[in-house]
Amino acid sequence: MIRVFRQAVGMPPYTYLNQIRMRKAKQFLSQGMSIADTAIAVGMSDQSHFKRMFGITPGYYRQMSISFKTN
Repeated sequence: MIRVFRQAVGMPPYTYLNQIRMRKAKQFLSQGMSIADTAIAVGMSDQSHFKRMFGITPGYYRQMSISFKTN
C-alpha cells in the first residue's frame, strides 16, 4: 500500500501527512493562534518539523506574519 501511495502522490504517506500538518500550522500561526495551541491542533510535539520544512521557527513565522498584516 505504501508503494502504491508513493507512486501516486510522489512521497511516502508520513511525509505527505507532515506537509499537510505544516501547511495547517502556517495557516493557524498567521491567524494569530498561539504556538502551543497550533502544535496541539496539528498534532506536533515540537518545532523541529516546522523549522526543517520552512527554515524558521514557528514563533518567528508567527511574528513575521502578524507584523506583515499590521504594516
